[in-house]
Amino acid sequence: MPKPPKAFPVKDEPARANRARAVSELLPDVGRAAFRRFGFVQSSVVTRWAEIVGDRYARVSAPESIRFPHGERANGVLTLSVQGAHATMMQHIAPEIVERVNRFFGYAAVARLVIRQGEVKREVRRAPPAVRPVSHELGDSLRTIADPELKAVLASLAAGVEQAAPITIPVIGKIS
Repeated sequence: MPKPPKAFPVKDEPARANRARAVSELLPDVGRAAFRRFGFVQSSVVTRWAEIVGDRYARVSAPESIRFPHGERANGVLTLSVQGAHATMMQHIAPEIVERVNRFFGYAAVARLVIRQGEVKREVRRAPPAVRPVSHELGDSLRTIADPELKAVLASLAAGVEQAAPITIPVIGKIS
């Protein structure tokens, strides 16, 4: 008696490659190659440094790279750039920093710390530009919005729309 043909497993429909995606979904991919090039497997170590070590230490230090032994993702060497005289203080608390970084990773990713004196570049956050008042018609429609952040964003969008040059469509022939 012949064997019945095997049923092929039904695969889920593949996700569209050109679908609309949220910006937050794209951002980790944008910086991943650059961070790997400079020794960071996870860019979140750089972006969340203040959460890992605390504001006090984050003001005077910044992670430069994590180097792992060949073929491993554990027992790495974390290189920190530390401002001037703060390097001595950071040397005393190095075991605590290693512990905090490993707690962040969830495993013993870092075995030791290398401290290099240098400038620590901090992000300077600028205040968003002031929103110019919008016309009376658009302002009336925004009054019913309760969320102040959403209201400010929509007011900014409305101001941009008002400034935009009108679109002119050239007429090629007469329409009768």
